[in-house]
Amino acid sequence: MARFLFLFTLIIATNCFAQPGFGDAHKINNGWQFTLNSTDSVAEKPAQSASWQTVDLPHDWSVRQKLDPKNASSMGYLPGGIGWYKKDVVIPTSDKKVYLYFEGVYNRSEVLVNGQSVGKRPNGYISFMYDITPFIKAGKTNEILVKADHHRDADSRWYTGSGIYRDVWLVYANPVHIAQWGVYAYPQVADASAVLNIETAIENKDAKEQQLTVVQELVGPDKKVVGQSSTSVTVAANSLGKAVAAIKVTNPQLWSLNNPTLYTLRTKVLQAGKQIDASVTTTGFRKLSFDANKGFALNDKWMKVKGVCLHHDAGVLGAAMYKEVWRRRLLNLKEVGVNAIRTSHNPQATALYELCDELGLLVMDEAFDEWEFPKRKWLEGWNAGTPGYQGNYDFFPEWGEKDLADMVRRDRNHISIFAWSIGNEVDYPNDPYSHPVLDGGAQTGFTQKIFGGYKKDAPDAMRLGVIAKKLAAVVKQYDRSRPVTAGLAGVAMSNETEYPSALDIAGYNYTENRYTSDHKKYPNRVIFGSENRHDLSAWKAVTDNEHIFGQFLWTGIDYLGESGRWPSRGFYSGLLDFGGFIKPRGFFRQSLWAENPMAYIGTYLVKGGNSSQDVLSQSEGKKDEYLSMDAWASWNYKEGQTVRVVCYTNTAKARLLLDNKEVGAIKEYDGKTGIIYWDIPFKPGNLKVEGLNAAGKEVTAYAVATAGEPAALQIINESKKDDQIKQVAVQMVDAKGNPVYTTNVDVTCSVSGGTLLGLEAGDNSDMGDYTDNVQKTFRGRLLAYVKKNQKPGPVKIVFTAPGLKSVTVTL
Repeated sequence: MARFLFLFTLIIATNCFAQPGFGDAHKINNGWQFTLNSTDSVAEKPAQSASWQTVDLPHDWSVRQKLDPKNASSMGYLPGGIGWYKKDVVIPTSDKKVYLYFEGVYNRSEVLVNGQSVGKRPNGYISFMYDITPFIKAGKTNEILVKADHHRDADSRWYTGSGIYRDVWLVYANPVHIAQWGVYAYPQVADASAVLNIETAIENKDAKEQQLTVVQELVGPDKKVVGQSSTSVTVAANSLGKAVAAIKVTNPQLWSLNNPTLYTLRTKVLQAGKQIDASVTTTGFRKLSFDANKGFALNDKWMKVKGVCLHHDAGVLGAAMYKEVWRRRLLNLKEVGVNAIRTSHNPQATALYELCDELGLLVMDEAFDEWEFPKRKWLEGWNAGTPGYQGNYDFFPEWGEKDLADMVRRDRNHISIFAWSIGNEVDYPNDPYSHPVLDGGAQTGFTQKIFGGYKKDAPDAMRLGVIAKKLAAVVKQYDRSRPVTAGLAGVAMSNETEYPSALDIAGYNYTENRYTSDHKKYPNRVIFGSENRHDLSAWKAVTDNEHIFGQFLWTGIDYLGESGRWPSRGFYSGLLDFGGFIKPRGFFRQSLWAENPMAYIGTYLVKGGNSSQDVLSQSEGKKDEYLSMDAWASWNYKEGQTVRVVCYTNTAKARLLLDNKEVGAIKEYDGKTGIIYWDIPFKPGNLKVEGLNAAGKEVTAYAVATAGEPAALQIINESKKDDQIKQVAVQMVDAKGNPVYTTNVDVTCSVSGGTLLGLEAGDNSDMGDYTDNVQKTFRGRLLAYVKKNQKPGPVKIVFTAPGLKSVTVTL
């Protein structure tokens, strides 16, 4: 049997604090000054008369601008520009080296300290650091000035955000210290024991050779030390050295999706017995196996990857990264059965990987959406004018390999990461690469547009293999414990090149029709769905083929940009909405993926079908045969109207009751559509579905009631006590407390003890003002994001709406 196996049990270490992994790091997010240039002149610095506003990081200026149909639909009709940030910091006099570490600046950034440029980094998704020691005035006030140049705002196919949208750190360190991202751990496992191999890179910025001792201490989940090591290392002057160590562990507890057990690795650097640097990292044990015939196994258990693609924005918050917000989002994804995410299509903030480590989610870490050439994009509006070619391609030749190396070095210690992706759809037919096979048309099995067949003057598709080999080599230079992959769009074209053979596992985007034929033709190829639609047939292509190890849905959460015709804020195919709430299709996916019993009911009128375009079943083209995965839970119609009630469940049977009387007889689960349904005449009341096991016993239920007129606002979700970012949701209810979904009103949110970051209702077609404290509900619901003040004290949030009883929450 042909096999391609990664039989590695991994112990991965990652810094807990999103630092560069050394020194004394201080987050400097608060009290920056910001100004947005009114010109597109890249060289021009802010004028003396520029108006500066005080902002805290993370900060995304684009999401707070006015939506305009003339702006690029790829950016969600929001503008870019050139932004400047400045901050004064007093740096004490000492013999320490001083560094500035940025987790992400979008994009084409330049950093100046006291008027002198210390470096540029064009990639807006990559973390980077500068040694600013030569530029500072010790004991005095120092000015940090940062330029973010995003005036080419249609440089992506989705919303990117603009500005310093992740954390910034000021790091003090001895001249001799652990190098940036310098701790790397990987294991060897045999039976019930494991050896954690640790490489620690030491940077010596002193003029003398250094004799050092590197001490490693591994702490188990019970807080007890399970192993130690001590290694001597000599580091020449002004150079890098490496300390290699190994810690043996007996009966390690394995990290898994349901039990994400983590360990802690403590690294200390001693000079003449005195500690001069240290790093604390999080770690865990787990084993990955990939097989061309059997798919994927975690800890020797063969399984299906139930993944989603995720962009990095969070609705009204834009690209600004808040860990608490993403914790809630990821937990909701886990609730519907998701066990993996793909960072489409660039590295995300360190906090996201930390959450996946903690919560038990596999991660496919992806580097690029473009290589040496750009993809066509609408630069103004939607499908207007001639497509343009803005993008990040211009700096790929100089920065691509370094960007990829830095992604791997930064992220390689996260236990959640199980594969590295070097690109997404860079092989899209004739966008830009071409090959004679494109003249074969539909016979070659393309599922994408091929834009007119082979174009001999277009970039040669054979370049794909050349570049892929270089990028794969970069990945393996810094981590050989995981496979290299990519999301292939034009699989039929790429199969004519060396591109797939440069990959350890091959991702197929929307190409389920080639799963069987390519498995026969390339028996050693490990195949999975790297990007897939939500339809049931795409999932059956995974479950019906043992060799396909999983899929990644497009998309897990609604995201800004890649918008349709105005009005449209973004792409609306998520399992969760912009606010992170589960949508109907999220419940449908839960019925396919969840392990625990579940049931959900949605409704719509039989005549006229459902407004959704995602239809699972349609007989003879009749609208009244639609079975939709997007049916909202509502029971408000006119008396006598025929309503289709669809049930998404993973139970063997289900029946429908209205006010505890059966109105829908027991029906078996329909494996062809994944949906049980009943057509019944509407009568007001409490509509309930019972999910039954094979023996007819109720194991789960779901209900929705007919709502009266809106009477009040009610808190339906609030944050934990210690969260710095409070997330509070309200729902309109009637006099009896039943949720009202059919009416929307403007809600005003007033805050004391904190700062309102934004109000999100999840409505894709709402193109109103998102910069104030008033927002219209969607399906009667609204979510507020509030940042707690630094001063101690409660956060008080008041929601009011005309004609409704207000509600107040104190956190």
